[in-house]
Amino acid sequence: MARTSTERIEMDNGNRQNSNVPNTQNKIGCYYLFTFKLPKTYCSSSFLLKIFRVLSKDIPTDILVQVGAAEFPLHKFMLLAKSNHIRRLVIESEEPDLRRINLSNIPGGAEIFEKAAKFCYGMDVEITVNNVAALHCAAEYLEMTDQYCDGNLASRTYAFLTQVALTSLSGAITVLRSCQQLLPIAEQLNIVHQCIQVASAEACNEANSPSCSPSNWWAEELSMVHITFFQRIIDLMKSRGTKALAIAGAITTYAKRSFPNHSVNGIKSPVSGDSSRIKQRDLLESIVALFPVESQQAVFSINFLCYLLRTAIMLENNDNCKKQLEKRISAILDQVTVDDLLLLSYTFDGERLCDMESISRIVTGFVGKEKNLSVFNYGDYKEAPSPAMIRVAKTIDVYLSKIAMATELSIPKFTGIANLVPKNARDVDDDLYHAIDIYLQLHPNLDEIEREKVCNPVDPLKLSVEARTHASQNKRLPLQIVLHTLYYDELQARSDIDGRNTPGAQSMRLQVHADAALAKENETLRSELLRMKTYISNIEKKQVGVPSPKLKKLKKPTFFSTMSKTLGKLNPFKLGSKDTSNISDEVDHNKPRRRRFSMS
Repeated sequence: MARTSTERIEMDNGNRQNSNVPNTQNKIGCYYLFTFKLPKTYCSSSFLLKIFRVLSKDIPTDILVQVGAAEFPLHKFMLLAKSNHIRRLVIESEEPDLRRINLSNIPGGAEIFEKAAKFCYGMDVEITVNNVAALHCAAEYLEMTDQYCDGNLASRTYAFLTQVALTSLSGAITVLRSCQQLLPIAEQLNIVHQCIQVASAEACNEANSPSCSPSNWWAEELSMVHITFFQRIIDLMKSRGTKALAIAGAITTYAKRSFPNHSVNGIKSPVSGDSSRIKQRDLLESIVALFPVESQQAVFSINFLCYLLRTAIMLENNDNCKKQLEKRISAILDQVTVDDLLLLSYTFDGERLCDMESISRIVTGFVGKEKNLSVFNYGDYKEAPSPAMIRVAKTIDVYLSKIAMATELSIPKFTGIANLVPKNARDVDDDLYHAIDIYLQLHPNLDEIEREKVCNPVDPLKLSVEARTHASQNKRLPLQIVLHTLYYDELQARSDIDGRNTPGAQSMRLQVHADAALAKENETLRSELLRMKTYISNIEKKQVGVPSPKLKKLKKPTFFSTMSKTLGKLNPFKLGSKDTSNISDEVDHNKPRRRRFSMS
C-alpha cells in the first residue's frame, strides 16, 4: 500500500515510536522504496520536490547514473518523479535495491543528461536553439512527458521548438544542424521534417523578395547543413516553383563551401586518404545531381562548372558525372577564358598536365552545336562562322600558347586541340603561329618531319605581315613553312606593286591569290606523295631478302607455247578489213608525247 506524504515525513524525522524502524541509512532507503509507488497526484506536486531539494544536500545519494565515461551520483526520488523510463528500470530490475544504471544511449550524451537531471531537481535549465533538439530527444528518451508528470521537460522543449526556434530561417538551420548527431530519433520525432519545411519556405520567400543584405544570405545559411538535408530543402524549393537561377545560386554556394581548397588558384589538394576521397566523390555527385534542368539561359557560370569538373577529374568521379559537367561547359564555351581552360588542364600543384580528353570533348561538343545551329538556320557552316565560334577559336589559340610550355605535351595532343577549331573560324593565324613557335622552342630535339607535323595546323596565307616576317627568319620552323612564307610574301608584294601602277590591279590580285591557292594545293599533293613514298619504302624494307613467289611460279617455254606465238604472227587477212600490214612500226617523233605533269 502506498504511504501518504505525512507518513513519509514522520519517518524521516524519527517521530514514530516503533522499535522496527530502521536506522537513518535504512530510513533513506525505505523513503525511496515507497516513492516510486506514489500516485500521479503526488508526482505532479512540487511540494515534495522543494522539500527534498533542501534536504538532498544532507542526504547521501543512492543511485549512480553512467553516461559514457561520465558518472552522476543522484537521488532516486528526484529522478523517478520526472522520468518514467528510469522508474521502469528500477521496477523491472532484479536487484532489490538498484544502485547503478547505464544511460549511455541517451541522445546528446552526458552534457544533455546533466541538464535533464537538473530539471528533475527543479533547477533552471537554459533552453536554446542549439540544444533544444537534443533536450527534446533526451526528454522523449527518458519519457519525461506530460502523460507521466505535468509540466515536464518534453512539453517545454517542444513549445520552445515550435514557438521560438522554428520561426526563422537561421533558427531552423541551427536546429537542423544539431539534428545530424541525433539521428534517427530526431527523424522519428519529426524534428527534421519540421526544420526542412520551415527552411525551404523561408528560403523561397527570401529568393523571391530579399528582406536584407546581401541578397543571397539565405544561400549561405543553407550551405551549412548536411548534404542529405540540403537535397531535401532544394527539392522542396523546386516543388514550390523557385526560379532555376536562385536554385543554382544556392548550389554554387554549397559547393564552394564543401570544397574550400578547390579554388581557381588552389595549390594543394584537400583529399588525403581513400575514405576522405570516397566521401568527397559522393558529395560531388550529389551536388551535380541537384542541377536544374538545362534551358536556353545558363544558370551556372562557366568558371564554376570548370571548378567542379577539375574537382571531378582529381577525385576520379564516374564518367556520367564528368560528362554532365562537360556538356554544360560546351553549351556556354563562348564565355570561357584561358584561365578556365588552364584550370582543367593542370594538376593542383600546377607542375604537370592532366588528361586532355575533357578539353577535346568540350571543344568537339561546342563545334558540333555550332554546326547544327548553322544548318538549322539554313546557313552554310563553312562560309561564315558565328561570333561565338570566332571567340572560342581565339581563346583556344591563346590556350595552346600556354600549354605549349609543358614539356610532356605530345605532338598529337597539341595538334589535336588546334585542329578541333575549324579553319574558317580564324581570321588570322598569328596566335596559333605563336603557340607553335613556343612549342618548337621548348622541344628542340624534333626532327624535320615532326616539326612539319607541329606546323601543319597553321596556314601561312593567314599570317600577318609581322608574323610572316618573323616566320621567314625563324630557324626553328621546317624549311617547307619558311619557303611558303617567302613565296606568299613575294606574291603579296607583286599584288601591291601591280595595284599601285597598273589599271588591271584587281585582276592581278585575283591571279596572285589563285596562284597562292594552287601552290597550296600542290604542296598538299607533294606531302601526300611523300607519305606514299615513305609507306612504299617501308614495305620494300620489310620484303628485303624474301624470295618473290612469282619467280617460283615461272615456267619454262614448251613446244606448244612456242608454236602458238609463231602462228599468231601470221596474218591470213592481208587484203581484208582486218589487214594490219600497212601499219608502220615506226614512231613519229615529230608529234610530242602527251605527258602527265608531275609536281617535281
